[in-house]
Amino acid sequence: MTPPESTDAPEALAWSDAFVLGFDPMDHLHEEFVDIAGRLQAAEDEALPALLDEMARHLEQHFQMEDKWMEETDFPPRGCHMDEHAAVLKSVREVQAELAEGNVELCRDLVDHLAAWFPGHADHLDSALAHWMSKRRFGGKPVVLRRGLTLR
Repeated sequence: MTPPESTDAPEALAWSDAFVLGFDPMDHLHEEFVDIAGRLQAAEDEALPALLDEMARHLEQHFQMEDKWMEETDFPPRGCHMDEHAAVLKSVREVQAELAEGNVELCRDLVDHLAAWFPGHADHLDSALAHWMSKRRFGGKPVVLRRGLTLR
């Protein structure tokens, strides 16, 4: 008798309205991140190097753009936010090197951590930046309509 397969594997990250912050340029960056992270979570081992490279390129662009917005607009808590970006990118680069040596498990661990990290980062740090950018651009916080969410 074979043991049942484990169902402990996290569900792949997928884009939903719950991630929308109301600042379109940031929402587009986030949607791309979620897409790549989800594909990494579902990937076969052989596909991991190319997908992790894609994630690294995306994060470089993504973080450079957000860092630029924070610098250009003198976003008050930018130091902490930018430090987090640098730490995430450093981890991805370190895992790229380990993956090149065959460490698939470390890569999968990183991907799961990125998928778990993103919602909190977006909800706390990025939402504050989205509000800041919208207020500067349009005079107020964005109005975000989310489909499929229930009120309690």
